[in-house]
Amino acid sequence: MRRDLRLDDHAALHQALRRSRRVALVFVFDPDFLQPLLAQGARADRRLTFIQQSLRELDAVLRRMGSALFVEIGRAVDCIPRLAARLGAQAVFFNRDVEPDTMRRDADVAGVLAAQAVEFHGFWDHMLLEPNALRTGLGKPYSVYTPYKNAWLKRIGAADLAHLDCSALPQQVLPDASAPGLPALHDLGFEPVALPAGLPPGPHGARALFADFMRRIDAYASARDYPAIKGTSYLSVHLRFGTI
Repeated sequence: MRRDLRLDDHAALHQALRRSRRVALVFVFDPDFLQPLLAQGARADRRLTFIQQSLRELDAVLRRMGSALFVEIGRAVDCIPRLAARLGAQAVFFNRDVEPDTMRRDADVAGVLAAQAVEFHGFWDHMLLEPNALRTGLGKPYSVYTPYKNAWLKRIGAADLAHLDCSALPQQVLPDASAPGLPALHDLGFEPVALPAGLPPGPHGARALFADFMRRIDAYASARDYPAIKGTSYLSVHLRFGTI
């Protein structure tokens, strides 16, 4: 799990449940991504608090199923193969990203897993369409928004919007609650910070914000440009980290 912190409508989890008898879920706090924040002096980073509290919710749900979320601290290229070996995993499923550093990391992980005869399956879950899915008539990326929007609307179909069922998770999740639990932010070099009252973390918080927005969505076009009006969804950070 990375920027997809939910247990439903999740491409990699959906495929893992379809193809596997048992699944275990893991999140890695990778210093390759944390160190740049610390180097900038961003020890009190709200994003880390949001992620930790969202992971805590997922772990609580999994523990009610008799399992737990495996949370590792270290480089993914070390942690993922090591955990796969410990659990006897035959395959690792993940949702792909388009950030160059993340793509390089995934390639490194794939190489180590291949040496262990562990399959590595990537899926697209980050946005509805991959960045290169739409091109102009000349085969180039769009540079103007309106033509891109029109092409996007024509391209989107029922398959893109289909719900990815993960309801088999309680029956198939690895019955192992031996994971040590979530590390404190202090263990990662960060300080916990208070999140705004209007920003509840985790999938539960995302659903609450979405339900509230649906009651106001008809006024979105006229209200969104006025900061004094509660006109937007407040879901940006949830979309960023995939809690919904």
